[in-house]
Amino acid sequence: MESTTNSGKEKRRIAATSVIAAVFLTSMKLVVGIATGSLGILSEALHSLLDLFAAVITFFVVKFSDKPADEAHQYGHGKFENYSALVETGLLAITCLWIVYEALKRIITKDVEIEITFWSYAVIIISILIDASRSRALYKVAKKHNSQALEADALHFSTDIWSSMVVLFGLIGAAFNYFYADSIAALIVAAIVLTVTYRLGKKSFDALVDKAPSGLTEEIDKIVSEIQDVKYHHNIKVRESGPYKFAEINIHVDKNLTIEKAHEISHIVEEGIKRKISNIEVMIHTEPDM
Repeated sequence: MESTTNSGKEKRRIAATSVIAAVFLTSMKLVVGIATGSLGILSEALHSLLDLFAAVITFFVVKFSDKPADEAHQYGHGKFENYSALVETGLLAITCLWIVYEALKRIITKDVEIEITFWSYAVIIISILIDASRSRALYKVAKKHNSQALEADALHFSTDIWSSMVVLFGLIGAAFNYFYADSIAALIVAAIVLTVTYRLGKKSFDALVDKAPSGLTEEIDKIVSEIQDVKYHHNIKVRESGPYKFAEINIHVDKNLTIEKAHEISHIVEEGIKRKISNIEVMIHTEPDM
């Protein structure tokens, strides 16, 4: 298993670059959005501001989540990442409420004035390119280290790609004097953000209440079933804490074996699971097969 130190450094480095990207995108969208009056761009600026908060949270969280277990946190600090993702969910929900309110107000009052300039298009196109680059880099590191915090950050940036494309179509519509396209685009952005909110919130909540990760029980069951010295196994229990997984399992071995041999088999089971599943701690209870 890769050392925690190297893993932590890589996660912090990618998180720091995300903070820098979010600062740049937020500033650029705010300036252009205020100058042109485009709700679509302003909603994107708020979305990027959310990404900035999320990126900052992620940067600090990955530092704490990689700390080793101690007397106060005997299962490690991995759940800092789950709490981080839950906080980001709340920020996403607040963003949606503001976007929906402003979009509906403009549609109902018909008070829509948008100045379409070169910078209106430039800021969105630049945003799409940066978001695509950051999302790809974050997903790569998140997958490598099984980091929910980085995955949430990547999800924010990937959502920005689609919402920016929607805003771009809204600007094109406004260029042809269909100004409501901008407000409609903002509502679509809100729908996209709500979808992300649900997915992110459910995943973080499931981890916090120790819901078994999907497919993990079946994977462990298959691994143990292939070990010939295990006569029978049952009571597989699994849970997640940030990038880490914990599993408990009861195995039955030949009742005539010595304690040393039974311990050896339990060690084989543990190593077999760790070879196939990364970042997992395994607790095995060995019983004689009657």
